Amino acid sequence: MKFKALIIIAFVSLTSCFSAKGLPIKETPEDSKESVEKEDSAADEHNTSMDNVTVDVTAEDIQIDKQIDEPKVDHSAWDDLLKKYVADNGDVNYKGFKKDIQSLNDYVNYLATQIPSESWTLNEQLAYFINVYNANTIKLIADNYPTKSIKDINNPWLKNRIKIGKEDYSLADIENGILRKMNEPRIHFAINCASFSCPKLLNTAYTTNNVQELMERATREFINNDSKNKLERDEVKISEIFKWYKSDFTENGSVIDYINQYSDINIFPNAKINYINYDWSLNEQN
Repeated sequence: MKFKALIIIAFVSLTSCFSAKGLPIKETPEDSKESVEKEDSAADEHNTSMDNVTVDVTAEDIQIDKQIDEPKVDHSAWDDLLKKYVADNGDVNYKGFKKDIQSLNDYVNYLATQIPSESWTLNEQLAYFINVYNANTIKLIADNYPTKSIKDINNPWLKNRIKIGKEDYSLADIENGILRKMNEPRIHFAINCASFSCPKLLNTAYTTNNVQELMERATREFINNDSKNKLERDEVKISEIFKWYKSDFTENGSVIDYINQYSDINIFPNAKINYINYDWSLNEQN
């Protein structure tokens, strides 16, 4: 019992010491959905009031608007790799990634040159850092393949293997020092740790335009996946993710409250909670 308590204390201390190393990180507002609805309503009112107004728009103006709206980072190369080597169920063809390691390295090196700035939107940052995490996790496995588990690799999460600009980062830096500080619990279902019990790796790259939709999909699919969580109205057996990162899921209620937002069944608030032992075996295609 004392040993388990020490592990939990060490984990909490460890996850609190990671830093974004100067990168400007945006947070998801608590009232983000309400803000979006207000913005949409205001936009509708504005559009209605502008119906009878004539505005002169030049070709130069249109070109400037296109430049502003274009994503700052191109994730199409990563999308191509995911569609080529990741199955719909999330299983990964690591042999394929290893053979195509140059393409993977090219994308990872490209990400290293795309340094987030204050001008980046929240969605641009979320998409970027989720892809940074996932692409570098795949690279870690490919560089050490064959392996039966990511845990068989020396110091997989704490060693600095990721470059962004002039700074070096570990996977733990990206997860705990950046993504978790963005006040968005759904990131836990978007990033993949190359293991069977992890949320599946989607075979679509996250982008500025799809990151909210894909995080929502990933969260819903993971929570309702019987191999990851077993949900009954009065008792649940859930992933240890909900235990390790409990504070991320309980800012506005209990873990059950959070799960009920996505669960196909309505779980009782006082339902008994047990956790499923995490399976760290490689999420490899057979």
